[in-house]
Amino acid sequence: MLGRTKNFLRTTIIGGVIVILPTIILVFAFRWLFGLVSKGIEPLTDLVINNIDLPDRYNEAIATAIVISVIVLGCFLVGLFVRTRLGQIMFHGFENSVLSKAPGYKVVKETVNQFVGRKESPFSSVALVRIFQNDVKVTAFITDRHDDGTVTVFVPTGPNPTTGFIYHLNKQYVHPVDVTVEDAMRSVISCGAGSEKLIQGLKNNAEETATAADRYLDHPPSNG
Repeated sequence: MLGRTKNFLRTTIIGGVIVILPTIILVFAFRWLFGLVSKGIEPLTDLVINNIDLPDRYNEAIATAIVISVIVLGCFLVGLFVRTRLGQIMFHGFENSVLSKAPGYKVVKETVNQFVGRKESPFSSVALVRIFQNDVKVTAFITDRHDDGTVTVFVPTGPNPTTGFIYHLNKQYVHPVDVTVEDAMRSVISCGAGSEKLIQGLKNNAEETATAADRYLDHPPSNG
């Protein structure tokens, strides 16, 4: 009876921590982000406070909301203009002549594009690759594809997936698998345990390729 009570209390407390802890972390993350943004736009909020009559108790919060709203509206108007043909011509001309010459601009642009979803994430495609060009296959993430058929992959080291090696391979040695990034990361973190989905994904791809080849042989395209 005592053991059941201890187990009940332990599982209940752990369940509560699992629910509450992510919420607390999310709240602190939003507070940190809001503080960071507020600090960055402080000169603008001071300008609003000094020129607009706001309630003393909430003047800073209202001024921050006004400045953020103006920034969002400005981004919308600029984005609307860039969607036009004239806007695209002017932006590309300014980018090529000025922005592209600024140190780090291209890196920042690539990072922003990936953050807002304008470009495919480097870790959105999982593959098993033959880095030694034999039957040995390792878990990798496709990070780039090149016009000459070369594929750039990142091979993480387990159990820490934030470190690894970068390889540039011919596409014949790269075998994409229909597996989520989460499943692949879980396999890397657990030092290969739970890799069944990766192997099965490669097997399914091979079967689909073979089926497509058989279908082509049975019904080849007509030349006429």
